[in-house]
Amino acid sequence: MHKIHGDLLTLAKEGRFDLIVHGCNCLCAMGKGIALDIKNQFPEAYAADRATVRGERTKLGTYSKALIERPNVAFTIVNAYTQFDYRGKPDTVNADYDAIDQVFGRIAQDFPAHLRIGYPLIGAGLAGGDWTLIEPMIERHLGGRDHTLVIYDQSKSR
Repeated sequence: MHKIHGDLLTLAKEGRFDLIVHGCNCLCAMGKGIALDIKNQFPEAYAADRATVRGERTKLGTYSKALIERPNVAFTIVNAYTQFDYRGKPDTVNADYDAIDQVFGRIAQDFPAHLRIGYPLIGAGLAGGDWTLIEPMIERHLGGRDHTLVIYDQSKSR
């Protein structure tokens, strides 16, 4: 796992990644954090999310995807269903560790090994999960591949 600081979406638009993965809830709400940025910058990804059944718990551990094509760059956004809900008290953990593990297993199975994959701190941001539990899951499935954790540079505003 490579680890860098920066803006995942900017790096994707610059051609750094073939596939970016971000965590989604099962309620088709992309209202905060990187999900909101994706919704605003790449409506194709939001449309893929909205094409799923809202509130369907069986989405956990699965994903929807959208091919993003812009001048001089193309990549896929994976909406990984890693939490059921986004609501809760400030200390609520909405991240579903089993779903995170399952979705990265699916990604490893469904996408070619040569792809360059980027992702944020999935499940450990607004979802309140523990990155020390999530990181080994990702590494178990994507180990040996070109995959990069992009830690959002807080000096840049969203």
